[in-house]
Amino acid sequence: MITNDLAIIIVDDMESGRKMVASALKEAGFEDIRLATSGHEVLDEINERQADIILADWVMPEMDGLELTRQIRQQDEDNNNYTSIILFTAKEGTDNLVHAFEQGVDDFLTKPINIRELAARVQAAGRISILQNTLYDTTRKMQATNESLTELAQTDPLTNLGNRRYMQTHLEAALKESSTRGGGTCCAMVDIDHFKKVNDTYGHQVGDEILIGVSRRLRRAVRPTDILSRIGGEEFAIIMYYQNDGNFRHSIFARIQQCVGARPIKTSAHLLVI
Repeated sequence: MITNDLAIIIVDDMESGRKMVASALKEAGFEDIRLATSGHEVLDEINERQADIILADWVMPEMDGLELTRQIRQQDEDNNNYTSIILFTAKEGTDNLVHAFEQGVDDFLTKPINIRELAARVQAAGRISILQNTLYDTTRKMQATNESLTELAQTDPLTNLGNRRYMQTHLEAALKESSTRGGGTCCAMVDIDHFKKVNDTYGHQVGDEILIGVSRRLRRAVRPTDILSRIGGEEFAIIMYYQNDGNFRHSIFARIQQCVGARPIKTSAHLLVI
């Protein structure tokens, strides 16, 4: 007895055909079986809940098995998924079968359908579907991991700002934007005065608290679209792109300085003026 949780959809415009196949599969141990009367109904079903295997009659009104296969393959491509497709056919001739394989069909069952062969081919199709989707899932996880590693490689772990690599990447992009579309790019360098004295006097923990506090104040001082990075021990960079360079004002530097140094920064030692 075969038992598994494969999601199966049987589509046939003939009610007797649908019920015969469903009954045979249930007897063989398959439980998650849905029935459809047309290709359009199948597409609606898999939009609502994906299927592992589609069992379809080749000859159906409105949408035949090959057109259904084409549309399922397009959906699979869009959703990064794989659905095994088996067609029931009374067609003869190698050319017909080769053409169907070229359209994306995985397997065939010749009418009248052999019940034992049906269960075996469905089980095999299920293995193909599971293996393909496991591969897709592994690829998605690897891509997510690579994106996370890339983000970590461009992030300052203390302040969660971009690091020097992040700054260089965005500066190149901003300069390219300026040269191709016009506008202007400004890269402002920000340095904390006498930061070594803070570390020597209060320790590196307090120094880290100062860096975090300064980074937060810098973020509030600039526009949401400006790129802020920590590029060294106590050095920061701000990349500002203006579509109209006439909108740039040098007063932005005084505003940044005022925002950072207007009041002391709270640390575990005490309030420190920067």
